Amino acid sequence: MAYDINKTDGTKIVTIPDGTSDNTTSLTLFGKSFSGFGEKLNENLVKLLENSAGTGAPSSPLMGELWFDTNTKQIKVYDGSSFKPTGGSKTGNTAPSSPSVGDLWTNTDDDQVFVYTGDTRSHQANSGWELVGPVFTAGQTLSGWKIETIPSSGGNKVVSSMYVGNTRVAIVSKEDFTPSSSQSGFATIKSGLTLNSTLGAVFDGTNTQASNINITGTSNPSSTVIAGGNFLRSDVADTTTGGLTIDNDAGLTLGDSGELTMTVTSNNVTIAQNSVDKDIKFTINDGGATPHADGSFKITGSTGDIKLTGNTTVEGNLTITGEFENSSSEINIVNDAFVKVNTGNGEADAGLIVETDDTNDARIFYDVSEDYWVAGEGSSYSKILRLSDLTDDGDANKGTKPLTTDSSTGDLKVTTLTLAAVGSEITSSTSTSATTVPTLGQVATSLKRWGGSTISDDGSNSIAGNRYVETVAPTSGQGANGDIWFVRES
Repeated sequence: MAYDINKTDGTKIVTIPDGTSDNTTSLTLFGKSFSGFGEKLNENLVKLLENSAGTGAPSSPLMGELWFDTNTKQIKVYDGSSFKPTGGSKTGNTAPSSPSVGDLWTNTDDDQVFVYTGDTRSHQANSGWELVGPVFTAGQTLSGWKIETIPSSGGNKVVSSMYVGNTRVAIVSKEDFTPSSSQSGFATIKSGLTLNSTLGAVFDGTNTQASNINITGTSNPSSTVIAGGNFLRSDVADTTTGGLTIDNDAGLTLGDSGELTMTVTSNNVTIAQNSVDKDIKFTINDGGATPHADGSFKITGSTGDIKLTGNTTVEGNLTITGEFENSSSEINIVNDAFVKVNTGNGEADAGLIVETDDTNDARIFYDVSEDYWVAGEGSSYSKILRLSDLTDDGDANKGTKPLTTDSSTGDLKVTTLTLAAVGSEITSSTSTSATTVPTLGQVATSLKRWGGSTISDDGSNSIAGNRYVETVAPTSGQGANGDIWFVRES
């Protein structure tokens, strides 16, 4: 009776008549009462044990049949069209020879797994083998991205960590949180990318948002993040509410041609107007107006002159090494009770000089060699007298002191007094307009000339037209019209 040989799914492969064999499959199948049954059966068992080991695939394979490829040293399975590797990897420090697509290889030197793709492009270190992982070698230690779970008070958080040389340099998270277990360099983790604080890590390079700052807002997101609108701009006029420090001795430069600079040298500050013959002016706003448009304080570039306009108060000492000039005709007012000159210098004649039209200026000054004040002009000076320099007793102080009247009596005491003739005799009515001082002789002569002729006191009292001096009044027969009589006591 013939045998019907079926597969696992019930599909009949072949019918084998009695006493015959069949090679429809890679094994020898035989019917009832087949001669040589024992040998073929044993060979079939050996093929099963060695999975048909050989350089060539078994003929007439069935789906699911195994074959050990002695070329690649792999177990392969028939998928209905060809034999495919079963997935087991090969190990070694060099890539396997004669691989098949899909083969796995574990590099024992680098502890990395590769898959054979058959792609022999030059970017692959081992031609045809694509790295599965890890991306770092054993010598490089943990490097690259690693998905981790970090506990927090709000529950476990899944993050992506970047490692380099077994050190975590950054964490990418979808939310802000604070780890509940210590994470070196990551006390808090922000939404986005957080760098390891212990490394002093920074971003280096350029990205579109960093090179183009959004200045529409001025509200800072946090104490450590600054809004773009708070940055000072160099392309337009801008304002800062904070203090500005220039930590460089080159300092500050103003003007399109660098007209004004403020620099520091050896801790000395220099403010410079760098344009030739140009001024430095300081103006003020007084009630909305500029009272001195040319500057309340001005340094003239062409001369170096300094000009102050307006009332000026100096609190402290004012030292002038050059001349003091007042170009106006106004009176200089000094509110202090005293003006001190020659302060701090050795003794020298000092005082006041009044410039005159000629070269002989007038002076009043203290003569230190004589210890008294003098005045005069053209190098001819006389002592200025004080009250203590005068006397009312010219008799007792002959030739030593000038005279003054006695303060209680008004007297002036001298031994003799001689006056030089400074006037003339009174000879007519016109002589009465003279203001010069006459001598006693001139006065006596003038009295005798009242009325015309000179008096002749001859005792006769009979000289007509004259002046008479007698002890008694004249009689009716004496004198003539116009005569003057002086009656004196006897």
